[in-house]
Amino acid sequence: MTHRHDDELEYEDDDRGGASDEHMAHLGTYALGLTLATGLTIASFWVAKTHVIYDPGIPMALATLAVAQMGIHLVFFLHLTTAPDNTNNILALAFGLLIVGLVIFGSVWIMAHLNHNLMPMQQLMQMQR
Repeated sequence: MTHRHDDELEYEDDDRGGASDEHMAHLGTYALGLTLATGLTIASFWVAKTHVIYDPGIPMALATLAVAQMGIHLVFFLHLTTAPDNTNNILALAFGLLIVGLVIFGSVWIMAHLNHNLMPMQQLMQMQR
């Protein structure tokens, strides 16, 4: 009799010497995730090359496909779910997104205000004389 824990995966051979149904189910989810990710990648290339979508809407369509693909990777490959044992993983992901967002927002804010805070070129040239 094998004792199972919720936090570890154990794969057992079935009576026929093959992989268990649980192992095959995990392979099925990986295959589904791969199929969906590949489909979204192909869709991204199609959106970039097609004239069916209004040209100013292409960046929004690509951003939507990118977010969908991130979701596919999080769910199917990183196994990020809403289960209680994934709370730490979700908090780590949220903290990482916060840090990345702060770095990007801060960089854009600094670059946007650089020109406003710089001395005009004429005054800068007079100071060098």
